Amino acid sequence: QVQLVESGGGLVQPGGSLRLSCAASKSVFSIYTMGWYRQASGKKRELVALITTDGITNYADSVKGRFTISRDNAKNMVYLQMDKVKPEDTAVYYCNAGDLSIWHAGDYWGQGTQVTVSS
Repeated sequence: QVQLVESGGGLVQPGGSLRLSCAASKSVFSIYTMGWYRQASGKKRELVALITTDGITNYADSVKGRFTISRDNAKNMVYLQMDKVKPEDTAVYYCNAGDLSIWHAGDYWGQGTQVTVSS
């Protein structure tokens, strides 16, 4: 069973930085595309960023230039570095794994971690 566990969420001021981490089952990063979704209260879930097994990335327009997704296959970890955060970045962030793309999510989800951007 593939298990994903997010961490690193919390309260951060506008303009600040935060790094989210996702730990997965051993070897999962060698076969799965990984991604980060977010869902703000009352809004639809949206893809924030993804990274393939070969390191190809894709970002939502709203976070380009501010967020960076990366992965460490040796450690089975994926990260989302969030810089220059804005109040509209407030959401629950979910790690996602599988055959995901900009068009659909993968089959596996983490439990989510709350990110709140507020002064």
